[in-house]
Amino acid sequence: MNEFELIEQIVADLGASACAPWVRVGPGDDAAVIAVPAGMELVATIDAIVADVHFPATAGAALIGYRAVMVSASDLAAMGAEGGYLLVALNLPQGDPAWVAGLTRGMAEASAAIGVPIVGGNLAAGPLSITVAAQGFVPAGQALLRSGAEPGDGVYVTGELGAAAAALARGGLGQCASVADLDPLSARYFRPMARMDVGRALRGLARSAIDVSDGLLQDLGHLCDASGVGVALDSAAVPVAAGATLQQALTGGDDYELCFTLPPGAEARLPALDVALHRIGEATAERGVWLDGRQIPAGGYQHFHS
Repeated sequence: MNEFELIEQIVADLGASACAPWVRVGPGDDAAVIAVPAGMELVATIDAIVADVHFPATAGAALIGYRAVMVSASDLAAMGAEGGYLLVALNLPQGDPAWVAGLTRGMAEASAAIGVPIVGGNLAAGPLSITVAAQGFVPAGQALLRSGAEPGDGVYVTGELGAAAAALARGGLGQCASVADLDPLSARYFRPMARMDVGRALRGLARSAIDVSDGLLQDLGHLCDASGVGVALDSAAVPVAAGATLQQALTGGDDYELCFTLPPGAEARLPALDVALHRIGEATAERGVWLDGRQIPAGGYQHFHS
């Protein structure tokens, strides 16, 4: 199947996941046309995931597609964004229509789960990689930033941490062909959930936020650097996923949960959410990341580690 036939297949398979009220022109033209709602600002991010670096090439195509979308959308969640749209660039070593159909199915499912349509993209021959550009909308002046945390703020995370790292350490992810093959650990690796609802709920309440993609300690360190604060963590309060270790919860990547700070009293003003929130520590005037009273390095995943 040639490039243009594959593109036609992808557009047909996307179906309703390419549509939204703010999408004026979707896939099929030279570019998409989007109406930015009045009073909103555009939030933009992009992530590239490469075969056998960020996902096993032999895993099921639908699992890979779902994961690719959620990885990028998690950045939107951390900024408090909503709605918006996705653009996808695919590098494929060969034009296998069955594989592409599976990838599209996984992407469409993830798109529908977070309400962010896929409105276009690009297709090229080359080593397998997937790049997803995600744009969302946030009320003007209300984007959540890494900066803004103040001493005395509570430090929180959503969900549980360490499951994806535990799945990677165990191995065998390349043998997962479909959702039916996933146990709780591998499901957290292939099927993370961008916390869009939490990000929206935090607008006007959280002083700072970041998504946990490269490890809690490392990402929290970025938040502290941007805010000019330190953080004191309680290891007993860190929500460690079943089957994972505390070390994996602290330094393992691929969780895509949110970490954020709230001023005193703000937690009580949050609406009911579908995911648990855990207070794991407090922002401090003393710089650095401290665990149970001991300063520790902010370890985590790095692309160019020497």
